[in-house]
Amino acid sequence: MSSIQTVGIIGSGTMGNGIAQACATNGIQVVMVDISQAAVDKGLTTVASSLDRLIKKEKISAADKDAALALIKGSTNYDDLKGAQLVIEAATENEALKVKILQQLDSLLDANVIVATNTSSISITKLAAATQRADRFIGMHFFNPVPMMALVEIIRGLQTSDATHDAVKALAERLGKTPITVKNAPGFVVNRILVPMINEAFFVLAEGLATPEDIDAGMKLGTNQPIGPLALADMIGLDVCLAVMNVYIAEYNDSKYRPAPLLKEMVAAGWLGRKTGRGVYTY
Repeated sequence: MSSIQTVGIIGSGTMGNGIAQACATNGIQVVMVDISQAAVDKGLTTVASSLDRLIKKEKISAADKDAALALIKGSTNYDDLKGAQLVIEAATENEALKVKILQQLDSLLDANVIVATNTSSISITKLAAATQRADRFIGMHFFNPVPMMALVEIIRGLQTSDATHDAVKALAERLGKTPITVKNAPGFVVNRILVPMINEAFFVLAEGLATPEDIDAGMKLGTNQPIGPLALADMIGLDVCLAVMNVYIAEYNDSKYRPAPLLKEMVAAGWLGRKTGRGVYTY
């Protein structure tokens, strides 16, 4: 595998523009593609203001910002991805949409180009099977906000080759990230442990064992987490937490993944957390 000099990114939303910024600040050429010019422009503006914040904190210079922005090309045309050695699909978490994009990329890109998907829940093995390059297909699960979060989960589908894995791992390290290698399974590693913990916090809350504030304080001070599980659920969205638990129970068929009735009840009420102004806490 030739080393990766240019990275294509599909999607200029939160994850896409974050990945673009991480690449460009580490000297890697980026082509960021989205369906409309407005979406592309919004992504580029987000990167620029994120870099401005780093200048204010004296983490980078104005020259660094200009150099990074010069490396990012925004486009609405898939043909512009042809020079990339790696293309990362970072579209919305919707399987049908991802398959459609991946098949489009598959027919366009050279046979040796690696394709990665930034997904937090969809099977890498299944997505790989929708392409003609299953051995050169891999999952790269970045965490939000991408420029700040040090972790990348690198997920191998059943078909992923060692060469593909090694090239993507080397790229993650060039971005200053710490990659962990994970086999394909629902939730990978982090969410597999995290979301059931959040779900358990709802069982504890429903049983009246402690107030939400005390549950969160207990986990923050007792396990050194920066934010308690209930406050984190409000941040993620209670509907998202519930959707993840529903995937686990369907895929693993194990009752330990049953969603907490209180979580289901709050989602039914439309109390989804920060985005609706009310979840476990009121905002």
